[in-house]
Amino acid sequence: MLQLTNINVSYDGSKILRGVSLNVPAQSLVCLMGRNGVGKTTTLKSIVGLVRPESGTVRLADQDISGLKSDQRAREGIGYVPQGRDIFPHLTVWENLKIGLVVHGAKANGQVDRVLELFPILKEFLQRKGGVLSGGQQQQLAIARALLTDPKILILDEPTEGIQPNIIDLIGDTLLKIKKEGRISILLVEQYLDFCLAVGDIFFIMDRGAVVAEGPIAHLNDEMVKKHLTV
Repeated sequence: MLQLTNINVSYDGSKILRGVSLNVPAQSLVCLMGRNGVGKTTTLKSIVGLVRPESGTVRLADQDISGLKSDQRAREGIGYVPQGRDIFPHLTVWENLKIGLVVHGAKANGQVDRVLELFPILKEFLQRKGGVLSGGQQQQLAIARALLTDPKILILDEPTEGIQPNIIDLIGDTLLKIKKEGRISILLVEQYLDFCLAVGDIFFIMDRGAVVAEGPIAHLNDEMVKKHLTV
């Protein structure tokens, strides 16, 4: 579904990504893990077109999208929820959702009903301003808006950050439902180990701008956690 091959990125002469390669198979949930500052978010930005690598390729569904701009990549099927969520705080929940459709030229075709089934709390707050929602509700709104673009792959950056445990569980259950539907692959950057173990199929661990470990999530062992993930 999504393949990164030998992605290299530098900022102001400093090497940020060093030959990053990873694969997100169809119908899978992949966790990109690592401590702060190892290049995880830069990797996501390279995928969505917000950062231009010096070298390497990005392929989505067997199409090379390396030369496409971020808006073109979105139209090809990349749904992205950045760290901080980036909802429109002064617009209502319904207006936020509607923008997701309008920007991508998508037709509702029952998609709004689908995302409101996945995130029922949003149905109660359709006329409420996004800025007054809790952090967990804003995260649900951001994911719902991304899903309305009908993506081939959903990319999430730290979806559990600053969110209460019961909402983390709800988001985890929803991601499992999405994966089970078999239409969308998911790539998430996440530092909450238990969340990754609960929802993930495959893991990649980064350190100092490179992938240093990968495999089925069941193979993520204590030695890897201690070496690369614990603070």
